[in-house]
Amino acid sequence: MVSNDDTWQAPEGSWASSAARRRNMQAIRSRDTKPELLIRRLLHAQGLRYRVAAKPLPDLRRTADIVFRPAKLAVFVDGCYWHGCPDHYIPPKTNSSYWSAKVLRNVTRDRDTDERLQAAGWTVLRFWEHESPDDCAHTIAAAVSRIRNCRH
Repeated sequence: MVSNDDTWQAPEGSWASSAARRRNMQAIRSRDTKPELLIRRLLHAQGLRYRVAAKPLPDLRRTADIVFRPAKLAVFVDGCYWHGCPDHYIPPKTNSSYWSAKVLRNVTRDRDTDERLQAAGWTVLRFWEHESPDDCAHTIAAAVSRIRNCRH
C-alpha cells in the first residue's frame, strides 16, 4: 500500500499517521534493546546466568527481560516512551490520544504484572532505559545474591 510518502494512505483503523511513522514504529525493538544488552553483558561477566525474554509464570502471558528462575527474580528494562517515564516521557504531537492511551495501558499492565508476580512469590526489579547499566547490573546481582543466601 506504500508507493511514496505523498500518496500513502493509512489502512482503515490503522495507528500509523504516515508511511514514515509506520516504518519507524515497526523498527522499534521489543527485546534485545541496547540497554538490555549492556546489562546482560555485565551480569554474564559476573558469572550470573539467566533466561532472556522469558515468562516468569507459565500462565501469565507476559515476559520479563531477564529472568532468574531459581531465585524467582524478574527484571524489566522499561523504555522511557513506552512505559511513561516520569522524567523523559513526552506526549506525542501526532495522534496523541491513541499513543497516550497506549502508554497508559502499558503502565497499567506493568503494575498488574508486578502485583501478580509478587503475589506468586517473585521479586520484581524495574529499571528505566536511561539508568546506568553498571548500577542496574549491581542492583540485580545484589538481589540475586541476597535471595540465594536467604533460601540456603
